[in-house]
Amino acid sequence: MRKNTPIALLAVGHACVDVYQGAVAALVPYFIAERSYSLAVASGIVLAASLLSSVAQPVFGALTDRWAMPWLLPVSTLLGGVGIALSGLSGSYPLTLVFVALSGVGVAAYHPESARVARIVSRGSHRAMGWFSTGGTIGFALAPLMVAAGMSGGGLRRTPLFVLPALAGAAMCLPVVRVLQERRAAADPRLTLPPGRDDIPSFVRLSVAVVFRSIAFIGLSTFISLYVRQRLDGGMAVGTAALFVLYLGSTVGSVLGGSLASRWDRVVVARWSYLVTAAAIAGVLWVPGPAVFLFVALTSAGLYVPFSLQVTLGQDYLPSRVGTAGGITLGLTVSIGDLAGPAIGALADATSLRTALAPLVLMPLLGWLLFRSLPEPRVDGPASTAPGADAGSPAKTR
Repeated sequence: MRKNTPIALLAVGHACVDVYQGAVAALVPYFIAERSYSLAVASGIVLAASLLSSVAQPVFGALTDRWAMPWLLPVSTLLGGVGIALSGLSGSYPLTLVFVALSGVGVAAYHPESARVARIVSRGSHRAMGWFSTGGTIGFALAPLMVAAGMSGGGLRRTPLFVLPALAGAAMCLPVVRVLQERRAAADPRLTLPPGRDDIPSFVRLSVAVVFRSIAFIGLSTFISLYVRQRLDGGMAVGTAALFVLYLGSTVGSVLGGSLASRWDRVVVARWSYLVTAAAIAGVLWVPGPAVFLFVALTSAGLYVPFSLQVTLGQDYLPSRVGTAGGITLGLTVSIGDLAGPAIGALADATSLRTALAPLVLMPLLGWLLFRSLPEPRVDGPASTAPGADAGSPAKTR
């Protein structure tokens, strides 16, 4: 297998998994339209998709620190797809919550192990990890289009069609699993990365910053469709376009983040991106007219520039527990952000969507404050194997 093929396959598989995270928010307007749910009740569906995830991801991460489980990649991908496929078949709200929670468990099982595997096959390259993260953001971006196409002419009863990306994603994972098994059988040194000392205080501050970032993104992804429809007095297509722009901007941010980190410290890049994001969210809320789409794109790009960088920072702060670090930075902190969804929905029901979304401006500012005190992890050893160093470039030291 060629050098970059495993990362390419993992990126495509990541897209096939994260399409289900994006699908939950994209399905919210359809649940409201067909079942007359309130905003608070509908946002509970988004919460259900991540509630078990918030607990399960660190657990799966701890398990992958003890035992390599690459077989989790295809299995968890299928589980994520089956849950969403079943979510529209029952008119029962509790059953809908169960099905989306099932999908959330699949997503939870996928991310810690996939981050560990991606770190191994990329040999710690920021740029490669950026492409891996970009796969997930592309999945997010395609979710509203997939949902709109799947719902067309049939409504929620057509959700079984959404199992197809899971089948494709599982197929993408299998060649990578075989390569890892062959390398393990040959005792390939590329399966291990140099150990280091854990910096738990920095990891905790990083995790809190990721929570604030998650609150901003989850709040916008849950309600941006309805908000833009209200602002522009448009139909379902306008709302879908806004959600698509939000997700598409995230793909640009992920690629940009990996490239910027090859020139400057990850902490510096993340710090500036949070400042830009705060201004962009303010533009979404208060700049009138179609310009809202521009600020939606800037917001999502700003939130995703530090996304893959935060994953590798977490792994470098906890080099002895990279699975746990991945489970927390990719999973727990993101899922905790989902807890804000029902609160935002309840405030919107009582006031207005603009009032409910206004506090999101503060979230990236809080993340910026936390990043001001974070150090760039010291990475020793050759660039080709050092965690967090780009292959072919000198390892950053500080």
